[in-house]
Amino acid sequence: MTSKENPQEAFVWIWLPEATKPIVAGKLETDGNTLIFSYGRSYLERANAISIYDQELPLKSGTLPLLNGLSIPSCIRDSAPDAWGRRVIINRQMGRKGLSTATADLSELTYLLESGSDRIGALDFQASPTEYVPRQSKGATLEELMNSAERVEKGVPLSPELDQAIFHGSSIGGARPKALIEDGETKYIAKFSSSTDTHSVVKAEFIAMRLVAMAGLSVAPVQLVKAAHKDVLLIERFDRIPSAAGWRRKAMVSALTLFGLDEMMARYASYETLAEIIRHRFTEPKKTLKELYARLVFNILCGNTDDHARNHAAFWNGKALALTPAYDICPQGRTGGEATQAMRITGENNLSQLATCLDAAHHFLLSQGEAKAIFAHQKESIETNWQAVCDEAELSEVDRALFWHRQFLNPYAFEGLGDI
Repeated sequence: MTSKENPQEAFVWIWLPEATKPIVAGKLETDGNTLIFSYGRSYLERANAISIYDQELPLKSGTLPLLNGLSIPSCIRDSAPDAWGRRVIINRQMGRKGLSTATADLSELTYLLESGSDRIGALDFQASPTEYVPRQSKGATLEELMNSAERVEKGVPLSPELDQAIFHGSSIGGARPKALIEDGETKYIAKFSSSTDTHSVVKAEFIAMRLVAMAGLSVAPVQLVKAAHKDVLLIERFDRIPSAAGWRRKAMVSALTLFGLDEMMARYASYETLAEIIRHRFTEPKKTLKELYARLVFNILCGNTDDHARNHAAFWNGKALALTPAYDICPQGRTGGEATQAMRITGENNLSQLATCLDAAHHFLLSQGEAKAIFAHQKESIETNWQAVCDEAELSEVDRALFWHRQFLNPYAFEGLGDI
């Protein structure tokens, strides 16, 4: 590998609150098999400097120690590409099929430095501490982006034009094909169907996200559009704010970072622990706890068992945390009744049942009556709005029958609960 393919350091640039231009915050460098971070002296001397996340990288001079078990600061890892973005970069770097190429063939610093600059949150990574050069593509149509995604899935090397079209979205998290687009004063994440889909995953997520909003929860707005006769889900980004001077960025940290964990330790993540963190570190903790609890309930009622700790996040302004709108609420394929959530709910229990949620209600400062009221409201909201949202999605009768009482309102969710 060349030094370009195996970099030893990267400079971390940050958009401070209200800023439309980034400044260098510090340096990330290799130390054996780990990456360690240190703030720059000039950054520490700024009156308006904020920590990237104070529980992990407080504003202190010198090399900052990693939390136990981590190989990279988790609040930095939040800004790195996940499975899909890594496949795009492998295709770009090697022209090989992502599925047959181990992600370890490229270093973590390579993924940070080669992924697009319009990543989630308020960080970016550069080879220079003095010159910021964004890695971004010019505007591409949804058809071009979809073609690029399909070629990446097939392991076909991209042409320079298609390479630039899909590269823009290589920094986004998650495993499914996606890209970033901009339309006037709004930025979107575009999610495409996958060649491995056995049902209409894109429409299922659209329906779930629309029903979440109708149930009164805070959620990213969505649209369902067509490109090349295929469905595309557009999810409005809530970490970007347009202004006359340019785009402002909102800093974010994942729940995995709040836990002080990485993917290898994610099995220890739980809603119970997240509720405790909210009680101690978040603004408006009581309101936030009720919102998170309602999201947990909805995940169970819509069959979203992929509610892992990177699918929850908080805004960070340097002083306080605030829950972001919900995102990635996508019903998962399901053949039987019994199911489990990705995070434990209370104790060791992660069964996808409202009875489990009822046992956990006190962690969220909710009474049994308040919890049951949330159950009843969401069940009624889903039943009332189901046909209208399915019509909006132009969902076939076959898929409606496939989703109803399988993903959405599966009888298993209500077992052991009694009447609500």
